[in-house]
Amino acid sequence: MGFKTFKGGVHPYEGKELAKDQPIVEVLPKGNLVYPLSQHIGAPASPVVAVGDRVLKGQKIAEAGGFVSAPIHSSVSGTVKAIEPRRVAVGDMVTSIVIESDGAFEEVSYASCEDTASLTKEEIIGKVKEAGVVGMGGAGFPTHVKLSPKEPENIEYVIANCAECEPYLTADYRRMLENPEELIAGMKIILQLFGKAKGVFGIENNKPDCIEKLQEMVKDDPRLMVCPLETKYPQGGERQLIYAVTGRSINSKMLPADVGCIVDNVETIIAVYNAVKLGKPVMQRVSTITGDAVEKPGNFLYSVGTSYAELVEAAGGFKSQPQKIISGGPMMGFSMFGLDVPTTKTASSLLCLTEDEVAAMEPTACINCGRCVEICPEQLVPSKLAKFSDHGISETFEKWYGLECIECGSCSYICPAKRQLAQSIKTMKKQILAAKRKK
Repeated sequence: MGFKTFKGGVHPYEGKELAKDQPIVEVLPKGNLVYPLSQHIGAPASPVVAVGDRVLKGQKIAEAGGFVSAPIHSSVSGTVKAIEPRRVAVGDMVTSIVIESDGAFEEVSYASCEDTASLTKEEIIGKVKEAGVVGMGGAGFPTHVKLSPKEPENIEYVIANCAECEPYLTADYRRMLENPEELIAGMKIILQLFGKAKGVFGIENNKPDCIEKLQEMVKDDPRLMVCPLETKYPQGGERQLIYAVTGRSINSKMLPADVGCIVDNVETIIAVYNAVKLGKPVMQRVSTITGDAVEKPGNFLYSVGTSYAELVEAAGGFKSQPQKIISGGPMMGFSMFGLDVPTTKTASSLLCLTEDEVAAMEPTACINCGRCVEICPEQLVPSKLAKFSDHGISETFEKWYGLECIECGSCSYICPAKRQLAQSIKTMKKQILAAKRKK
């Protein structure tokens, strides 16, 4: 049987064996919780609490700051200690709400829905918006916006991104094994918004148990199907996933809805279920804490706002001092300077490595081997784009379609000269897009 895929891509060391067999364990927070007001693409949320207020678990503490924004809810009961700038994982200082947990986890009452099939489209989207659901695979795009395309009648596929193609990450894998009912129910709720659409679960073939389980569970529903995918990075990239499942292509000027698709990842779809069926806002998520520096790698259900330090402690701490700590996967994640920063809705993993192999590399001149061109999932010429970036030639960079780069890092991974191609291209993209916004 041929597995669906895309042109290009790489096969890095997977590293999933460290945590994939570890069941999800809930971690209760101990210290203060910090809630950055920017946990999503779009306008920051606006506080609706003040210092000294007592809050309950599930209570809204910040409302959406615009249409492309999302509210934030407390994941504990306690007292608001401060509203002040705090350092986040990427190094920025972001205005945050600090809550001292009282350890009681006293909760608000939720308006659950017995019959979700009776809800109108407007009611579903309203519940998703009010719950603060965002893209929890990393992008953080507000889900109520994604589920409100201009022409909903043209949506033909709702694709669940179950690929989890980044090395080491296993949180979605555990979700599919342990919470498949919630995943399927969330997909059915989304399908209520799009009458013509089919729901497709795109799963890489390195997860045969998930493929088998979901195929058995959806076999009697004509609107649901499982699409086995070839295991290859970046199979879970939005453009690559859409092409693999449907054969349709999009570029940087298009949205998935332009080719009749909506794409959401596993954790997001489960959050939709929690919001619509149970009436619960986004307060928790599953994250993988892994790497050869971690004593007991695993998958943890944590409260948003918990510090990364507490999650590492839950994983047994460090068995050796890590040289590199990465938020996210090794291909598209970003290095962290420390663990005293809060988790957010988009914090899918923490990777702790005993050796910093990248820092030890000595880049040399390009040898014109063409490997970066062969593996680029967007069929670009990364070596040329990186050269244009290094020399500040922005116009030529654009002419060579540099803005189409998805920043997957495959070119840097494959380069025998150890050149940081992706970093150079990413830098130029940021500069060009910033200049366009100013205009």
